[in-house]
Amino acid sequence: MQRPWFKSYHPNVPHEIEIEKITMPEVLQRTADRHPDGIALNYFGKRITFRQLNGLVNRLANALLAMGIKKDDKIAVLLPNIPQSAVANLAAMRIGAVPAMLNPLYTERELEYQINDAEAKMAITLDLLLPRIQTLKTKTGIGPIVTCHINDYLPFPKKQLFPYAKKGMYRKIDPQPEVFEFMDLMEGYPDTPVRNEARWDGIAVLIYTGGTTGVSKGVMLTQSNISSNVQQFAAGFHDVKVGQGLMFIFPFFHSAGHLCMHLCLWMGLENVLIPRPEPPILAELIKSAKPTYIGAVPTIYVGLLALEKFSKMDLSFIGGFVSGAAPLPVEIIEQLKRLTGSTMLEVYGLTETTPVVTATPWKGKIKVGTVGVPVCNTDMKIVDVDTGEKELPPGEAGELCFKGPQVMKGYYKKPEETAMVLKDGWLYTGDIGVMDEDGYVSIVDRKKDVIIAGGFNIYPKEIDEILFEHPKVLEACTIGIPDSYRGETVKAYIVAKSGQTLTTEEVTAFCKERLSPYKVPKQIEFIDELPKSAVGKILRRELRDLDKKKRESRQA
Repeated sequence: MQRPWFKSYHPNVPHEIEIEKITMPEVLQRTADRHPDGIALNYFGKRITFRQLNGLVNRLANALLAMGIKKDDKIAVLLPNIPQSAVANLAAMRIGAVPAMLNPLYTERELEYQINDAEAKMAITLDLLLPRIQTLKTKTGIGPIVTCHINDYLPFPKKQLFPYAKKGMYRKIDPQPEVFEFMDLMEGYPDTPVRNEARWDGIAVLIYTGGTTGVSKGVMLTQSNISSNVQQFAAGFHDVKVGQGLMFIFPFFHSAGHLCMHLCLWMGLENVLIPRPEPPILAELIKSAKPTYIGAVPTIYVGLLALEKFSKMDLSFIGGFVSGAAPLPVEIIEQLKRLTGSTMLEVYGLTETTPVVTATPWKGKIKVGTVGVPVCNTDMKIVDVDTGEKELPPGEAGELCFKGPQVMKGYYKKPEETAMVLKDGWLYTGDIGVMDEDGYVSIVDRKKDVIIAGGFNIYPKEIDEILFEHPKVLEACTIGIPDSYRGETVKAYIVAKSGQTLTTEEVTAFCKERLSPYKVPKQIEFIDELPKSAVGKILRRELRDLDKKKRESRQA
C-alpha cells in the first residue's frame, strides 16, 4: 500500500523498520546485561536498577512456579503504578503465564466478571483489597493471593511520612492458607535465572476494555504486538537517550501505561512511578525526579497548570510532553510550551492496537487539532460508515481502519466480537476520522457511544443497565457532555415510574454502590419520556443534540 503520509515525517524518523523478534522478558534481560546499574524504576526516590529489577522478576517467577502456576495460566494483577506491578507483569510473562491487568478501583461486581472471564488462577493485589479478593475467591477460580503494600519500596523516611501511610492504610496480613506477602516472597525465593517461556506469537497480556454492549472484553495482546509497538514508538521518539527519565502518568492496567512500562525497558529509560496522580503530589515529584519527558491525559495537564507553584517552577529540564486518550485543548499545549519551550507529541490508539497507531512527528511538523500521522509499519484507510467497504479520499470523514504488527490477536473467548472488528487483518476502530493531504489524522466523531472522561473509556449502556435496576426507574439513557476538566463527563436522563418520586441524591447513592467513581453520573436530569425510533429504540444521539441546544441557549 502506498503511504503518502510518510513525507510529513521528521527526516530522522524511519518510514519502515525491521521489527526485532524479541519478547519483553528477553528485553529486560538484555537491558540488565547492557546497563546493569541504570535506573529502571524510580519510586519517590527509591531507585531500582535494571539488574535489581531482573533479579526481582526472577524471584517472583520462582515463587509463582512453586505455587503451581503454569504456562498459559492467567494471573489477575490489581495494582496501581508501584514497583510490584512491573515485577508481577514481567515475572508472569517470563514463565509463560498471562497477566490480566485489572483496575484495582473496580467494584466487586466488575472484578468478578473480569476475573471469571479471564479464568484467573491467582491474584496479585494490594493488601487493602485482600478482603474483597477473598470474597471473590468464593465466586471465581482464584487460588493463591499475593498481597503488596503501597509503601513496601518507599525509602526512609518517606515510608513513614508518605500520604498513603495514614492510619488504617496499612493492613497487617495474618498468616493464612494461600495468602502470601510480596516482600516475604522476595526474601524467600532466589533470583536464580528462570528460563524464558514467553513466545513471540503467544498471548502476553489481557487488558480489559468495554464495548457498546456494556460487556467487558479481554483484549489479547501478544509478545509480538507489545514488542512491535514499543519498537515503532521508539523509532518515532528518535532522539531519546539511555538514562533519561520518563514520567508517563498512565496506569499499567491501561494499554498506554503498559506500553510505557515496556518502552522504558527497551530504551533503557528511568520509569518514574506515581500510584495516584494528584496534581500537588505530581508537582513535587516532577520537581524532585526531574523527568526529561512527561506523558499524561489532558486532565492531568489541566490540574498541573492550575497549581500556582507548578507555573513558577524551573521546568527547563523537561524535553517534551506526550498526550493521549482524549483531545488536548490548544491552550494547554501553548501554556506548556511557554513554561518549558518543549513540544507536545499527541498520540492516538486503542487497547486493540497496543495502543499507538498515530503520533505527531516528534520535533517535526505539527498540525494543531490532529493526532499526527500513522507510525511506521502501519497502514491506514478510511472507509464509508454505512458499508465499511468503500475507501474514502483525503478530506472525507469515515471510519478509521488500521493494519500493522500492533493490531491485537482478538478478544479473549469472543470470536464473534473479534470478527466484527478484525476483517482481513484490518482493525475497524469505530472512530470517525478524516485525513488531510499530508496524511495527518483528525478524530471528528465516534461511531460508538463511548464517553472519554479523564482518559477513561465509559460505556453508557453499562450505566444505563445499572440505572434500570433501581426500583423507581422506568427508563434511563446516559450520554457524554463536555467538561472543561475531564474532557467529557457523564449525564443521565431518567424517566421515573408512574407515581414514584426520585431525587438526584438517591440516584447518585445507588450508582456509587455499583459503579467505579469515574462512571457515576455527574449530572442527572429527570424527563417525562425518552426519544425513541419507530421500533422503540432509545435515540441517544437525539438526547445529545437536545442537551447541546440547551447549553447553547444558556450561553446565548
